[in-house]
Amino acid sequence: MHRKLDKVLLFAVITLSIFGLIMIYSASSIWSEYKFNDSFHYVKYQGIFLIVSIIIMIIISKINYKIYYEKSNQILLICFVLLILVLIPGIGSIRNGSRSWFGIGSLGIQPSEFAKLGLIIFTSKYLSNSNNHIKSFKNGVLPILLITLLFFGLIMLQPDLGTGVILVMSIISLLFISGVNMRFFIFGGLLGIVGVIILIIIAPYRMDRITSFIDPWNDPLGTGFQIIQSLYAIGPGGLLGTGYLNSIQKHFYLPEPQTDFIFSIIAEEFGVMGAVIVVGLFSIILIRGIKISTHTKDSFSKYLSFGMLFQMMFQTIMNLMVVIGLIPVTGVTLPFLSYGGSSLLISMISIGILLNISRYNS
Repeated sequence: MHRKLDKVLLFAVITLSIFGLIMIYSASSIWSEYKFNDSFHYVKYQGIFLIVSIIIMIIISKINYKIYYEKSNQILLICFVLLILVLIPGIGSIRNGSRSWFGIGSLGIQPSEFAKLGLIIFTSKYLSNSNNHIKSFKNGVLPILLITLLFFGLIMLQPDLGTGVILVMSIISLLFISGVNMRFFIFGGLLGIVGVIILIIIAPYRMDRITSFIDPWNDPLGTGFQIIQSLYAIGPGGLLGTGYLNSIQKHFYLPEPQTDFIFSIIAEEFGVMGAVIVVGLFSIILIRGIKISTHTKDSFSKYLSFGMLFQMMFQTIMNLMVVIGLIPVTGVTLPFLSYGGSSLLISMISIGILLNISRYNS
């Protein structure tokens, strides 16, 4: 049965995105004035992506979600090819030490963001067709696990551990709700610990991030710099903040605050109340997403809606935990708020699919 768009979900998403655009200007104006002689540099590009993303979200909300079931293999193949192409010098471009981008002038497209959604779509179809043998590791879990590890490996070659972790955790969450034997998660957890240790050994800078997380003051001008400056931003915010545009940390203290650490600037300028409102809007998205997922009438839409929602919320929680110093720096953006066209576009596409699932299943 066709219904109107979930207006509450749509309101929360649009409000967060517009507020994100406002905060990107505040967070980036000093830096972009210095770097580009244009205080509106970042907000202009994000504004373009926001308009395009909203239009695409509305269009996708009108497209029957079952088309993703039919085209899941092709979507996964395209994502796989893009992840390979971005690793080729001359095609992929390096930003902040990672070859994760296709550069288009001043704009950049990050294929790993599309891969996260593409793998969710493919896994949702796989699980919806595997009810009879999903409890078997060899015939049920292993095939999707190998594909996930292949994608994780390609993302780690960039390298981008934060995105890789989000991708893996999203698939694990889908396997969990599909009824996979709990022994798999125990074994997988132990294997994951070994894998993290290996990743740290082959890239010592990751150990630097861990040690800086444990004691940022051990290297306050090096590995601990970002988290210290983030806490310096959050601390003075108090209940109501210092006021819009009045952040101190954006004055070359907190590096590129419009990206991963934009929540620090929000907390500095709008205080606890601003932080609570942002978390409240994300909570609305979570609640409406859960409602959509639990009211679906077919297994594919259940897995798809849950997978997209979990992926979005897990990324949000990771970002917030980094900003307040609960986990090491991961480099993941805050959905709808951080500067980044690829992240915003994929988040809006996910919301568009959720809205469509709601229209067909409510």
